[in-house]
Amino acid sequence: MCITLLIVRRRKSYRQPPKSEFSSGVAWRRISYQELREATNDFSETNILGSGSFCSGYEGTLSDGLNVAVKVFNFQSERVTKSFDIESKILSTICHRNLVRIIGCCSNTEFKALILEYMPNGSLERWLDIAIDVALALEYLHHGLTFAVLHCDLKPSNVLLDQDMVGHVGDFGIAKLFGQGESIAQTKTLGTIGYMAPGDVPYRDS
Repeated sequence: MCITLLIVRRRKSYRQPPKSEFSSGVAWRRISYQELREATNDFSETNILGSGSFCSGYEGTLSDGLNVAVKVFNFQSERVTKSFDIESKILSTICHRNLVRIIGCCSNTEFKALILEYMPNGSLERWLDIAIDVALALEYLHHGLTFAVLHCDLKPSNVLLDQDMVGHVGDFGIAKLFGQGESIAQTKTLGTIGYMAPGDVPYRDS
């Protein structure tokens, strides 16, 4: 009898996945709805970080002074509970310096929210506007004048950002001017290896 019970217990233990697969020991706390109201100025529109079909994000400050992002799930969506459960489970089991960190959660039958680490510089989408700024600058240089200007050394270190994070192209030290009828293809250009057009990169015969 004892041997049989021992065998059954061992079989059950083999079937159970190791705890480390589902839990990394990430510590997070439960936060009350009232505290979230106070942290976000009653979910004020001025605190909105963004919104989508499943949720809305708010900037907030907890009672201990910690700045957080509050992700409030939209109960008008049928998938809200499933989405909340999946995200909270995943965030509570992962821990990496390049992943958003969970601070806590608030969950009841009428309200569900995740409290996350606040990122003051926003999302990557915001910074993609810098690429548009650069493209507009190049469009002007190439087509907005009676002559064309080739920068010839466009690279990240030559894109400068103002106080509003608007991109400005600088350093025209090796730029070239082209009037009407001049051929760009016949000119030699210098630049920084890694950022030059493939056709301009000098090659040595082996």
